Amino acid sequence: MPMLDRRMFLQASAAFGGAFALGAGLAAKAGGAPDPQILTARFTEARIATGGTTPRLMTYDLSGTAGSGVPPVLRMRKGEPYAARLINRLDEPTTVHWHGLRIVNAMDGVPEMTQPYVYPGEGFDYLFTPPDAGTFWYHPHCNTLMQMGSGLTGVIVVENPKDPAFDAEIVLNLRDWRLNASGAFIAPFKPRDAARGGTYGTVRTANWQREPVYDAPAGGLVRVRIAATDVTRIYSIGLEGAAAKVIALDGNPVEMPFALDRLDIGPGQRVDLALRMPENEESRATLDNFRGSSPWTIATFRAVGASLKRDLRDINPLPPNPVAEADLSTARRIPIDLTATAEQGVSTSICGTLGYTFWAINKVPWPGDTPDPVAPIEELKLGKSYVLEIANRTPHAHPIHLHGLSFRVLAANKRTVLPPPTDTILLLPDEQAQLALVADNPGDWLFHCHIIEHQKTGMAAYFRVA
Repeated sequence: MPMLDRRMFLQASAAFGGAFALGAGLAAKAGGAPDPQILTARFTEARIATGGTTPRLMTYDLSGTAGSGVPPVLRMRKGEPYAARLINRLDEPTTVHWHGLRIVNAMDGVPEMTQPYVYPGEGFDYLFTPPDAGTFWYHPHCNTLMQMGSGLTGVIVVENPKDPAFDAEIVLNLRDWRLNASGAFIAPFKPRDAARGGTYGTVRTANWQREPVYDAPAGGLVRVRIAATDVTRIYSIGLEGAAAKVIALDGNPVEMPFALDRLDIGPGQRVDLALRMPENEESRATLDNFRGSSPWTIATFRAVGASLKRDLRDINPLPPNPVAEADLSTARRIPIDLTATAEQGVSTSICGTLGYTFWAINKVPWPGDTPDPVAPIEELKLGKSYVLEIANRTPHAHPIHLHGLSFRVLAANKRTVLPPPTDTILLLPDEQAQLALVADNPGDWLFHCHIIEHQKTGMAAYFRVA
């Protein structure tokens, strides 16, 4: 399985070294930058499977402390500059993509498209101002199946001081691992599964723990931030033993919070809940996954202390984010078809290849991260409105993610409840949807399935905004 060509790696390392210098230069030009958080990508080990410790996990840590577990939650504030200096202590190139954040193109973390590779021992300075509050996440965009599958997925919280007050906050990073019974990594994917719905992990975790238990005030209101950072798994979440309302989806507030019943979220998506804890101390509520024939518990919330007697009606809608609304009277429509394919062989890439091509967008499979990619799906004019008429022509679900921009789902033939503005849509088999957006962020923006096997075997493309 050709994941990373060593000769290509060494040649490119010599030719394109100095990622740190470029990143630092971009940061310096911005002026008034805060001191960067030092975000180190490194190896670690942890006990995730029941049978033993897993070596050579990948994680991030802050300020140079030894990474020993789940990547940290990065906290930012809406409208305020944020700086991070990535230091690569892995043995292969990497980057950081800030999933869902509408930031400048040069900070988007896509190698060969927006920034150079960050080679072992090198660094890169990221500097941007998040315009939106909400729950987002960060991950590499190089050798993504291996690096994300080995642990490099962390949650971002962009705070808004105008948000309502909660009695507690719990952040859940949901992901699988491909491990055997003793904790060793097994093959990251199976080709026949990559050509279908994707290869599932063998160990399911929240914050790198199996069915963790979290304490929160009895009768209190808890903001539960959930990010599905897995490379494959689609969840259908529900709550037992307590009541909750959905207050935000994919970083954007819903106009009117609604009761959580069953909610499907795919890789890349996020959901914020207002959870009313059970009334009595030691009572428990469980967040469960109901997708598939055997429901299972994701995490448990245990009530502690005397009841705070809070009411879900105490929570007002979150303030909206400043996402521009498309002018439908002038919007140009762009057809996009998601299909299976076997028309094109794979290209070698510093960021790895799975060795197969199974998927395409508008009949063109993505060749991988190369200095000479395919043409963009479309060149969008800065400030203009567009409607993407997207059709899933396959029998499998695809969580489609757009970098750098947000879109609104105008209509879809397989859903009645439409989300607020979003960066990711979970397209069901044979679903067709209309996605409206304003091309208000210049640059080349990747557009791909977030089932990473699908992305790496062809289901990716990009838009150019200029």
